Amino acid sequence: MKPAIAKDTKPESWTPIEQRGVGTGIWAAPENLLLCAALGLMTLLPLVEALMRRFAPIGISGASAMIQHLSLVVGMVGGAVAARQDRLLSIAVLDLLPGSTWKAPAKLFASAMGIAMAVLLAAAAADFVRLEREAGKILAYDVPVWVAQLVMPVGFALIAWRIMLHASRAWKWRAAAAVIAAAIIWTGAFSSLDPASVEPFALAALAAATIAGLPIFAAIGGAALISFWGAGEVVAGIPIEHYRLVTNPNLPTLPLFTLAGYFLAEGGASKRLVRVFHSLVGHFRGGPALITVFVCAFFTSFTGASGVTILALGGLLYPVLLEEKYTERDALGLLTGCGSLGLLFPPCLPLILYAVIAGISIEKIFLGGIVPGILLVGMTSWWGMSGGPQVPSTRRFSMQEATAALREAKWEMLLPLVALGSIFGGFATPVEAAALTALYAFLTQTVLHRDLSIRKDIVRVMSEAGLLVGGVLLILGVALGFTNYLIDAQIPSRMVDYVQGSIHEPWIFLLLLNLFLLVVGALMDIFSAIVVVVPLIVPLGVAFGIDPVHLGIIFLVNMELGFLTPPVGMNLFLSAYRFHKPFHEVCRSVLPMLAVLGVGLLLITYVPAISTTIPSWFPDR
Repeated sequence: MKPAIAKDTKPESWTPIEQRGVGTGIWAAPENLLLCAALGLMTLLPLVEALMRRFAPIGISGASAMIQHLSLVVGMVGGAVAARQDRLLSIAVLDLLPGSTWKAPAKLFASAMGIAMAVLLAAAAADFVRLEREAGKILAYDVPVWVAQLVMPVGFALIAWRIMLHASRAWKWRAAAAVIAAAIIWTGAFSSLDPASVEPFALAALAAATIAGLPIFAAIGGAALISFWGAGEVVAGIPIEHYRLVTNPNLPTLPLFTLAGYFLAEGGASKRLVRVFHSLVGHFRGGPALITVFVCAFFTSFTGASGVTILALGGLLYPVLLEEKYTERDALGLLTGCGSLGLLFPPCLPLILYAVIAGISIEKIFLGGIVPGILLVGMTSWWGMSGGPQVPSTRRFSMQEATAALREAKWEMLLPLVALGSIFGGFATPVEAAALTALYAFLTQTVLHRDLSIRKDIVRVMSEAGLLVGGVLLILGVALGFTNYLIDAQIPSRMVDYVQGSIHEPWIFLLLLNLFLLVVGALMDIFSAIVVVVPLIVPLGVAFGIDPVHLGIIFLVNMELGFLTPPVGMNLFLSAYRFHKPFHEVCRSVLPMLAVLGVGLLLITYVPAISTTIPSWFPDR
């Protein structure tokens, strides 16, 4: 018999909403269609190019450059869509506190700071585009590069406008936010104040605005702008670094794997996978915990630990855990903790981004994450089973049900083989494998299972995926600009000299590194942490002879804990919203999960073979 799986009721924010009645209008449909067209071309171009390269004497002229610049378009348009829907990633710690009289002024101040930072970034991007236009570079088919780059200043300007619209429902307060933003810009660009003396106060104001809800991209971009300004340097390096990162040859894998994850999450894949694991392990004592761990790890590996796993699977798995007599706290902690559990399994997005920033092979970091990922899954499974109700399950294994469940979910179960087999089998580059995975996920959910309607659902799903990618790429681009400032200030080299002079044992260095990264994970989101912190720790790892893959896995496990660590743990916020629980209750529920992952982190840190054995089996290609 097919097991009774609770019907998922998705929260309102799960599907794209044109909320609050502002920033939408006639622009919504064209922007969504442009975003979908860019993602569609990113999916098709690598595959067509690969086929032509294999079966025809020529390929598509400038295909790689076009794919890279489509990433730029997706990033900026997706960011504009996120701003339109007031869904730019932010911390907004003050929203969690009681009281409301001060929240409107705090939001007004944060909005003003956001407007100012976005306008300054737009001006810097416009200057960058002007210089590129003068250089006269060609993208492909006589199309100048600056035409594609123009999306940067336009995108930042549009984001600034929409931040103003979301500052308040009343135009007088929107105008007030714009006036305050103009005053901030004038102070930085035209006043006679000494930048070095004003810089500490400007950074303090930026920190206060961040706590009040300033978007993360504006917070990090603002820190870069203020730092360059305080040092008396031009800010052109920020859009240059943004452009360099977003057009990195390997970066298209990020939006493409994200798109594949969204096709799965919005289709019926979650129900089919839950049924598979329910039929295979549901009869064990603690079986629901195993189901939760395995399904969440599978989904997170494709959704990038973005919280989509909690939103997509929470309504399915939470009732199952309660039905099997798990306490609400244990069920809440298990689901919240498992939301980032697949972080180390390929093709998870942080693995890709770490490889891009650290300059190591994507294939190597993929291989390095497999055994540590299995270790964390095993430890979490043990905790979920031992912490659950100590009564035998009343269910019995049914070969008929298991066979039927596997037959129904066969296309989803083959997805990792498509993604990883094409890479490690030598059939495709990482970008081509990501494109193939996205196309495969699209076909399985629209043609084979018909869970998604091409006419009714695809624009919505692709827009939602593009919104997430845009919000993340905004952060990554400006974060690299901030990292560029740190490098110019010789911060990494000074850190290496200081640490080598103070610490002489690698094990002590690794212990202090973990403590530092735990603080980073508690204060920064994973994507900005990768871009800002990785360039700082990689030279330290080299100095102490730490294998680059091992260092990357240590970093990512720390960030996995960061998803569950207040005050910025993204999964804590999403879980509180998804299950309608107080934030402090969610924080208490994940403490056992943090302890389990902490033990796993120590094992991974001090037993390098866990991360390095499988990569050593495959020589560099």
